[in-house]
Amino acid sequence: MKRALICGVGGQDGAYLAKLLLAKGYEVVGTSRDADTTPFTNLERLGILEHVSTVSMRIDDYHSVQSIVSSTKPDEIYNLAGQSSVGLSFDHPVETMEGIVCGTMNLLESIRAVESSIRIFNAGSGECFGEAGQIPVTESSPFHPHSPYAVAKTAAHNLVKTYREAYGMFACTGILFNHESPLRSKRFVTKKIVCAAADIFAGQNTKLQLGNLDVYRDWGWAEEYVEAMWLMLQQEAADDYIIATGKTVSLEYFVEKAFAYFNLNWKDHTEIDAAHFRLSDAQYISANPEKANKQLMWRSTVGVEEVINRLCKDASEAR
Repeated sequence: MKRALICGVGGQDGAYLAKLLLAKGYEVVGTSRDADTTPFTNLERLGILEHVSTVSMRIDDYHSVQSIVSSTKPDEIYNLAGQSSVGLSFDHPVETMEGIVCGTMNLLESIRAVESSIRIFNAGSGECFGEAGQIPVTESSPFHPHSPYAVAKTAAHNLVKTYREAYGMFACTGILFNHESPLRSKRFVTKKIVCAAADIFAGQNTKLQLGNLDVYRDWGWAEEYVEAMWLMLQQEAADDYIIATGKTVSLEYFVEKAFAYFNLNWKDHTEIDAAHFRLSDAQYISANPEKANKQLMWRSTVGVEEVINRLCKDASEAR
């Protein structure tokens, strides 16, 4: 039986990954900052909480990380911890850098100190590419980060690559583009949109406050993306891969389709508020996932329209 250590098991990706690994016969150990007080709502929602061993670990503290890596002796580590919100990273840049950059370094150094054969997956981000234009980016495209979050993810990506090349570690980064699910927190704009549309359809007299709708992203389905994470650690050699659908649409398109699901005209129920604009943002990011399609035999099957429909259905049923 393989043992996996999932750092950040309580989040959207951590919960779906835990479910996937349990189904594959893994023993799963998951971390949070304080496992004794964390409710692990997502694990409970998926019906797997009692099957996951949870431990406390501070990702930004080397001794805490090394202690857990040493005591659990995992075959695989999945680094999904740290700040996950681009917008929030502007308000808490120091915390963002410490959690993502120092956290990644702590995991890599712990592996090097405890057992160099441990395989590690690092969650990267398509936000690292910044303003890439309408030409789809590949794994060799340069990074031009536009936020503290993207800067931190870029640094973590480079750390993983350095440790792979310098120390021969099996360390890889999944350059993950936007991926959604019902487990998303309401601080993410996609969840905010579908919940507002469901509320308005149910009779709530309110206006949805939004920022810049003229941004373009690639939205996929989270359950498919965690399978790509696992596949990366099953390869003969470690490498980095873009994980995306290959289709880019605007946030305005997302809003329009979400409200249309409830037979509503989004323009009647939304307002643009400058307070919701990011201090700096990439307008258009398009991805080419061909490498993952060919080498991992992984391909997204849930397009953005189906992503929106599933989120709206869940938001409606959750009322």
